[in-house]
Amino acid sequence: MKRHPPARTALLLLALLGAGCAGGVGGTPGAAGLRDPYFPGLGNGGYDVTHYALKLDVDPAEDRLRGTATITARATQDLSAFHLDLAGLDVESATVEGRPAAVNRAGTEMTVRPAGAVEERLRAGRTFTTVVRYSGSPETVVDADGAEEGWLRTADGAVALGEPTGSMAWFPGNHHPSDKAAYDVEVTVPQALTAVSNGELVTRRTTNGRTAFHWRTAEPMASYVATLAVGRFTTRQSVTPGGVRLFTAVDPASAAASEDVLKEIPAVLAWSAGRFGPYPFSSAGAIVERSDDVEYALETQNRPVFPGSPDTALLVHELAHQWFGNSVTPRTWRDMWLNEGFATYAEWLWAADHDDVPVEESFDEAYEDDANWAFAPGDPPSAVDLSDPPVYGRGAMVVHRLRLALDDDEAFFALVRGWTEKYRHGNASTDDFTAYVEEETGRDLTGLWDAWLYGGSRPPREG
Repeated sequence: MKRHPPARTALLLLALLGAGCAGGVGGTPGAAGLRDPYFPGLGNGGYDVTHYALKLDVDPAEDRLRGTATITARATQDLSAFHLDLAGLDVESATVEGRPAAVNRAGTEMTVRPAGAVEERLRAGRTFTTVVRYSGSPETVVDADGAEEGWLRTADGAVALGEPTGSMAWFPGNHHPSDKAAYDVEVTVPQALTAVSNGELVTRRTTNGRTAFHWRTAEPMASYVATLAVGRFTTRQSVTPGGVRLFTAVDPASAAASEDVLKEIPAVLAWSAGRFGPYPFSSAGAIVERSDDVEYALETQNRPVFPGSPDTALLVHELAHQWFGNSVTPRTWRDMWLNEGFATYAEWLWAADHDDVPVEESFDEAYEDDANWAFAPGDPPSAVDLSDPPVYGRGAMVVHRLRLALDDDEAFFALVRGWTEKYRHGNASTDDFTAYVEEETGRDLTGLWDAWLYGGSRPPREG
């Protein structure tokens, strides 16, 4: 159930802060959504977040979170007000540039109206800081396809999963994949528990029976791949031969079954780098929950979350997402196939190199599967379809048909490495991809895109 401030509290807050807005702020309000094809209200216009500093206190026994979000952003227009995405939770206060700001809530939209005294800081091109203090029992969000995301309670704590909209359940922000930012996440939990997030562990301090973990993600990250896992974990740290720092956190119930596959992470990263280009982050790893606590795996940045011990194919898939999805992030949710098609193709490549399963055999199996032809991967019918087979299997077929069209493996893998380099830590659309391929190869591949990426029927296997 969504929790909003009582009407009396909200009115009092507006009354107290309204005087600060009396002079008016120049500019216009930022948009309440970015008109994503499937989630038009997701994200917000008028600013670009550069950094989130989240200071959280989590008590799983009380099912309560208290948080302070310090959001640093650059205005992209002259702003009189702006929006943040936040589901449920009670907003206790908000400031912009250190001065109280008025707050209004409507569903998942949180409108912040700064005081007139900070007008100059909200001019286009200027950087400003917003601090939001909030608390409550975070929501579990039911996705359009029935999957659960947001804040998921586990046997010994909780895990936050955000694809596509769930991150707004645990912190306010601009929750569209096109607005990536750096993160500092400081989480305080009971001493017996561990808090794991993205990036690298900066500090860990225990005081008066509670432990504070500070995680830092220096590379840009979309909020849907931000995560926080709280529970009783067995943790391990190491460094790969290539210098990537590894951190794994495994629920004790999944530890024995996960041990061998997690040892494969350095080898999978090295193999992937040879095909897709240098690993785009400074750290990697995994979070393994109990299979009963989480329904699905997710490519959370640096360390994917798994529902129990993964097999090698799933590990390869989620680590491939560090290139395809996490570093090169979709411009909109319509571009989901760029994530899943390439990650699925990585599975095919791994099977060919390690299990003697030719890529053509994986392609033929996908081709014969009727589920992969329900719709075109480049244009899913609705948000419900974003995680359906065509986005994965037919998306991988698009990649393989491109490889066949080039008829030169060296040129194909150079093309893929060039793609991950050109859009490293950025956003890219399907149109960006097709234009890039045609520019780099000097070929008109309209027929390939029309048949395999956008076609409404199954094209001939040959031709």
